[in-house]
Amino acid sequence: MTKTVYLQRHGAIAVLLIANPPVNALSAEVIAGLAAALDAFEADRSYAAFLVHCEGRTFVAGGDITTFDDPKFSTSLYNRTLARLEALDRPVAAVLHGSVLGGGMELALSCHYRVATPRTQFGMPEVKLGILPGSLGTQRLPRLIGVALALDLIASGRMIDSGAALKAGIVDEVTEGVPLDVGLDFAKVLIAGLAEPRRISAQKVSPDSVPADFFTQALDDAARRKAFYPSARNIVLAVQASMLPFAEGEAIEARLFEELRVSPESKAMRHLFFAERQAAKIPGLKKDVLLRTIASVGIVGAGTMGGGIAMNFANAGIPTVLIETSQAALDRGLGLVRSNYEASAAKGRLTSAEVEQRMALLRGSLDDTALADCDLVIEAVFENMDLKRQVCARLGKVCKPGAIIATNTSTLDVDVLAEATGRPADVVGMHFFSPANVMRLLEVVRGAKTSPDVLATVMQVAHKIGKVAVVSGVCYGFIGNRMAEVYMREAEFLMMEGARPAEIDGAVEGLGMAMGPCRMLDMAGIDVGAKTVIEYGKAGGLPPDDSYRAVVQKLFELGRFGQKTGAGYYAYDGRKPVADPETVRISQALAAAHGIEQRSDIGKQEIIERLLYPLINEGAKILEEGIAYRPGDIDIVWTAGYGFPDHQGGPLWMADRIGLTAIAERLSHYAKVRGNPFGYWTVSPLLTSLAQSDLRLSDWQAS
Repeated sequence: MTKTVYLQRHGAIAVLLIANPPVNALSAEVIAGLAAALDAFEADRSYAAFLVHCEGRTFVAGGDITTFDDPKFSTSLYNRTLARLEALDRPVAAVLHGSVLGGGMELALSCHYRVATPRTQFGMPEVKLGILPGSLGTQRLPRLIGVALALDLIASGRMIDSGAALKAGIVDEVTEGVPLDVGLDFAKVLIAGLAEPRRISAQKVSPDSVPADFFTQALDDAARRKAFYPSARNIVLAVQASMLPFAEGEAIEARLFEELRVSPESKAMRHLFFAERQAAKIPGLKKDVLLRTIASVGIVGAGTMGGGIAMNFANAGIPTVLIETSQAALDRGLGLVRSNYEASAAKGRLTSAEVEQRMALLRGSLDDTALADCDLVIEAVFENMDLKRQVCARLGKVCKPGAIIATNTSTLDVDVLAEATGRPADVVGMHFFSPANVMRLLEVVRGAKTSPDVLATVMQVAHKIGKVAVVSGVCYGFIGNRMAEVYMREAEFLMMEGARPAEIDGAVEGLGMAMGPCRMLDMAGIDVGAKTVIEYGKAGGLPPDDSYRAVVQKLFELGRFGQKTGAGYYAYDGRKPVADPETVRISQALAAAHGIEQRSDIGKQEIIERLLYPLINEGAKILEEGIAYRPGDIDIVWTAGYGFPDHQGGPLWMADRIGLTAIAERLSHYAKVRGNPFGYWTVSPLLTSLAQSDLRLSDWQAS
């Protein structure tokens, strides 16, 4: 066959073996091997059945996405091969294990029968790349399990386990055992029972099984809830086409798939898919570096952040101790963790037994010597340099030799904290995002003296606890908060010039941001944001500009901390933000105090440019300074941690679509009309160079 596909004889059973590690992804070679195997099987009438099996830890877990940008890309060859497989006149079975995803699921559906081992996962996650299943998944799955469930699985991209797949009718049997043995035994039963080929494409979806307004409502829902994603609409239309004869549905799916493959939204989401995988690769870090063992974790501080961090480790089965200074604070922290778990149980995401198992992995202590045996200790105390330095100095004495000491600081100098421990090689930043048990992003901050094995170990730990980890160098705010600072700076200047919070938020939310800057900081806490600015000032980092972040500091002074106090940039009716005339009055008073002219002509486009273009410019500075390794790392930080829309691909990917020349010109424009005494609008050398060379940020690589 080929180097990745083999046809093996097991008596009367022809076993197609796919061996394309690590996940048996479909490739041109795999498809060619499958076609050759079909030729051999069709020519040899001594075979009584055909069994599709994959070597290693999984069945086919998807296609080769790297080929999607090829102008000559087409699914037609694979689809014709699947049609040949389904058309075979002898029984065709698939034995499924590991992950059966995307094109792998479509391969399984082309077989006449399917058997799975327990713990196998099934799904069609193409929607997460802005596309739809392009090898008849939208046509075969509805015919097999019904339109409603098929649309749910395809539109959500969610996975189901073997039990759910059996109940739905995706698999015929679930059997424990070695996959090949399970498959052979299953095929022997088919042969003994003279099983006939059973082709899903020959089945029909009964019109009576679908409510008359089902697809109208589904399209309305896609337009309302997924307006930025053309895949949502196209998936509904493709599944609707399963009501037609198979050949007609096939043609419709092919057209809708191609529309999405070349769409900017899918290209952006595919960029993020690859960027996330690249982020785990650390330049200069040897692959054979010996990792440190992390069998137990300690966390200093049982507040909202500390408790959320602890949940990540308990979820991964790692014993964790929480340290607090008072019993009341400790009880409050552990109580919050339990309430979070019980809320998940109430939604059916955990069982009561699982709640108790995870809580049993957590213990509290008022004595920091309980950290002495921990392999990783994370300080999660208030964002105050003096306090954190004091805690780090203590950890340097309490923690055992070889233990990793991590700081959860969001802005402070990791190198200063590392030196405070007396063992800076053991220290790294682990910046979790709030709520820490929910947010996917983890900024791993590499200090000047962080040992390579510490960095490699923490990156592995991040993966184990389900985080997307991005490495940052040391600077104020690292990657995300450094860029957020210029974003918030302009939001406040716009407010003092006369823009309302709802206008500012609405402009960027119109691009797909989860929430604008005012809503974001109200949720995170005005007090948190203000203290960050104050600490930065103490470190000498603020510009000599009295109007800089004046709004957040004034709101903090007035006790308007955001949602938690019922007033911040907005007033709050429960959690619903409401326009507050007091915010307008505060902004007007600050504008008068700082000589800022109020205007009534601030439009949506100006808001977008003033919020996002300085943010992009700061990203370019971060690259040229070596704080981030790659443009994609910055895009991952902003999409995974700050609600930047994935269909825009992240701020630097979006910048390439806008055009770097246009961005540089607009930054220069605002420097002229607003003045630039503090360098707020100075175009970064990297952005200038790339714009002049007609190059893209996403193509940039460190020399």
